Amino acid sequence: MNRTCLEFENPIRDAISRIRFAPQSNNLLISSWDSSLRLYNVDGSALSFEAQSEAALLDCCFQNESVAFSAASDGSVTRYDLHSGINDTIGNHDDIATGIGYSDETCQVISAGLDKKLLFWDTRIAKALACSRNLGAEVESMSLFGFHLMVVIGASIYMYDLRNLDKSVQSRESHSDIRCVSPIPYSKGYAAGSVDGRVAVEISHPSNPNDIEYMFRCHPKSKDGRYHLVSVNDIVFNPLIRGAFVTGDNEGYVSAWDARSRRRLFELPRHPNSVASLSYNHEGQLLAVASSYTYQEAKELEEPPQIFIHEVGDSYIRSESAGSSTSRN
Repeated sequence: MNRTCLEFENPIRDAISRIRFAPQSNNLLISSWDSSLRLYNVDGSALSFEAQSEAALLDCCFQNESVAFSAASDGSVTRYDLHSGINDTIGNHDDIATGIGYSDETCQVISAGLDKKLLFWDTRIAKALACSRNLGAEVESMSLFGFHLMVVIGASIYMYDLRNLDKSVQSRESHSDIRCVSPIPYSKGYAAGSVDGRVAVEISHPSNPNDIEYMFRCHPKSKDGRYHLVSVNDIVFNPLIRGAFVTGDNEGYVSAWDARSRRRLFELPRHPNSVASLSYNHEGQLLAVASSYTYQEAKELEEPPQIFIHEVGDSYIRSESAGSSTSRN
């Protein structure tokens, strides 16, 4: 498996908060605590866009290949034209904006923040706040796919249908605080990672009456018989291979799993720092890994942030799936 480290003429000077591949290309969007939004062309090995902000950028997303958005520590939500270089603030939270996503189905940018609100912005109308929802608690993380919005508050996941926001469709409770949640792109369900190293998986499908629901630890027991309590910082599903997803943790490990067989497929060599964010390209052949301190633990290494690109082809995952019997249930 090939691994490449991206090189920047002007290095990323502070922690990476989010990386996201573009919807239909190998352009990689990068938000960071050094107040910069960058667009890196992986195929051409070159930085094609960079914009400075007045605040740390804590999340980012694409609307399409030409437009992106960011959420910042000063509460601002900013739109970027990636071709012209023009950017403008479309609105603000009353506190730190912690997450952002875009829905093709509703043409809305959705942002979350520590002001205990979800804000919905209509991209068809300039600076138009379509609606807001007060959740009564600080939102630490959110994830969006199609009409389905998932919001993390402490140890709970709240799931909403964007066609009816009057109330959450359902909620799930975890044994410990949840760090990240990722919806399954091809069926109803999700995988959520906790600060204690556990991953909860729930899969339901209309054609299958037997729902799948279980929890496992990403790390095996240590020699003294105790579990490693290492935060799972991000989870992403392969867009093309049903049931395959990867987890990234605070010790620098990335592991791939088969959701239905509950097996670990493979583990990548340890990265220099914590895994802050993960992203698959649209073909599921490239996996981007942001190796960066995350401000979670005092013992984290403050090595310069780096982004690695792993070639993880379909044939490799399927061969590992067929040959691996490693279980961490």
